[in-house]
Amino acid sequence: TDYDQMLADPTLDCIYIGTPHTLHFGEVIKALDAGKAVLCEKPLVTTPDDCRTLMETAQRTGGFLMEAMWTYFLPAMKKAREWCDDCRIGELLHIKTDFGYPVPYSERQREYDVEVGGGCLLEMGVYPIAIASYFTEGQPRIVSAVGTKAPNGVENDVTALIEIGDVAVSIGTSFRTRMPNTAYIIGTEGYIEIPNAFRASECSLYKIDERVDHFEAPRETRGYEYQAISMCADLRAGRKQSPMMPHTRSLLFQEVIHEIRQHIA
Repeated sequence: TDYDQMLADPTLDCIYIGTPHTLHFGEVIKALDAGKAVLCEKPLVTTPDDCRTLMETAQRTGGFLMEAMWTYFLPAMKKAREWCDDCRIGELLHIKTDFGYPVPYSERQREYDVEVGGGCLLEMGVYPIAIASYFTEGQPRIVSAVGTKAPNGVENDVTALIEIGDVAVSIGTSFRTRMPNTAYIIGTEGYIEIPNAFRASECSLYKIDERVDHFEAPRETRGYEYQAISMCADLRAGRKQSPMMPHTRSLLFQEVIHEIRQHIA
């Protein structure tokens, strides 16, 4: 009948948190303190400091915590990463990725509501940031960022240029328009195209203008089950966090979002 009764139930091993962004922080702490493994919807939190606190809480309680970046666990995304790791596109040079859908403005609508962490960066922008991180190593550096804001001050359209090591990354996110929502992973010898990358079901490998490989993993579900299966495997293996989606990645997402916001303030 309520969260406290749920958390006290000894038959429950795992808790999935899918509430509005600003509620995650307190709910994750309560779940970890109750001894439950936690899968928390993205974005895990709304600030880097809150992310650090949750990392400390997970360490203090010895509990399992994972941000639900479901895109990482989709077969098509994993295949694209495999192609990249096998150097089938040569040396990685560029990543171009975006995610945007038109969302009519209302300050009371969740996507715009300041009280629950409104703005396109937390709602949609976390996906292109996560996809860029998935294919690279190192701490991102924001080169430049431009954006516009809704009447209540939350961002509603953002474009950023980011350096991650030697890789140049361009990302976009928007509540004002439907973006291509495609990721391009570009190397010296070819590139990978991932349509609808946030929910990827296929990817293609190109050498110059010729498609030389294609992978498709059609599904009847939305695809959320892959991250749940991975989490269960982690728990059975005694791991306290996901090797694919560790706490440090969640912190990286928050730091990038915070820095982009500083650029467009």
